[in-house]
Amino acid sequence: MLHDLFSPSVQHSLDLVGIFVFAISGALLAVRKNFDVFGIAVLAEVTALGGGLFRDLIIGAVPPAAFTDLGYFVMPLVATVLVFFLHPEVERTQNAVNVFDAAGLGLFCVTGTTKAYDYGLSLTSSAVLGLATAVGGGVLRDVLANEVPSLLRWDRDLYAVPAIVGATMVVLCIRFDVLNAYTSGVAVATAFVLRLLAMRYHWRAPRAWNRRSSAREEPEKATAQ
Repeated sequence: MLHDLFSPSVQHSLDLVGIFVFAISGALLAVRKNFDVFGIAVLAEVTALGGGLFRDLIIGAVPPAAFTDLGYFVMPLVATVLVFFLHPEVERTQNAVNVFDAAGLGLFCVTGTTKAYDYGLSLTSSAVLGLATAVGGGVLRDVLANEVPSLLRWDRDLYAVPAIVGATMVVLCIRFDVLNAYTSGVAVATAFVLRLLAMRYHWRAPRAWNRRSSAREEPEKATAQ
């Protein structure tokens, strides 16, 4: 089904772009954490490939694409070199990186969901793996960097929700037999736009309903400037 939506060359190119942008975000966090070049490379690789690797292992697509396509492995290393030498300039283009990251989020939640369904998973399970494909690398990045994953923090703009919406649109299209290049493109665009709007207007998920609880919040740690 996935090859019916995009030609293999287009799919491969889109994957590489998404991998590169996710790798940039991992490498930048490593620089902020004062990691050495090896740590930067590891965080770039994990951020870029973690979600897809998790998906492929779950659905039995072995060996995973990350180990069968040299471009998938090399692209995060390219991002590592770029950030290692030019991280001040890359930081200044953070807004552009965020836009491409949002595009990668939209693309991977759709392709991840479709690939999971191709391997025989139910619609619900396919949507869950589509979400994992899109956000899994970021979760692994934060864990390795000893951070609370951004996915779980209330003070971060919505990230998982746009991916959930995109993955849900895909499974609904599959359910009603209307999944094609156009509808999958709409799902990608919807997740992409929702993420951009969340960043622009700082949309966040609600916290626990009873705010008068006796439970006390942990104080925020000051971030080094």
